[in-house]
Amino acid sequence: MKFLIATHNMKKREELQRILEPLNITVLTAEEADIDLRDIEETGTTFEENAILKAEGGRDDSGLPCIADDSGLEVDFLNGEPGVYSARYAGEHGNDAKNIEKLLENLKDVPLEKRTARFVCAACCSFPDGENIVVRGTCEGVIGFEPKGTNGFGYDPVFFVGDRSFGEFSAAEKDPLSHRGKALKLLLEKLEDKLK
Repeated sequence: MKFLIATHNMKKREELQRILEPLNITVLTAEEADIDLRDIEETGTTFEENAILKAEGGRDDSGLPCIADDSGLEVDFLNGEPGVYSARYAGEHGNDAKNIEKLLENLKDVPLEKRTARFVCAACCSFPDGENIVVRGTCEGVIGFEPKGTNGFGYDPVFFVGDRSFGEFSAAEKDPLSHRGKALKLLLEKLEDKLK
């Protein structure tokens, strides 16, 4: 069974493919499916709203079931920032280095115990029949004082769980702990029920 993923991020695609493998679902990007996927403006005020917008847009453009997620980082000391603006926190969409630099600058001189944060992932699978399955996963951690590790993407090098950053975790270590891993596991369970 073929599902579209509404992202151009190959790391997200690989993660989703690993998790949905047991259901014999093949995850395709728009390029792999040879579909012209329009850019959906993320006008939602929550991760869930943005995930639904992207999944429904991909479903409408392709006619395939479409999975989309919206995820980001919420830092308690910054009243939940960067939140839904995580990817464009420093002003330029997807510039991980600048986003991390701005985050660390905004937390300058903040002690470790006040640097609590969580990664949040809302995922939506939108089906051609109009049904949407929406799930949320979170992972609690703290923001370190400097980037560590070269794995992952986004804020992974400054998001610490225990004494290591997500940038230091292998994919196999990160999947069961991560916000996306948890959301996709919930999605997997709901998809199993629907596809029975």
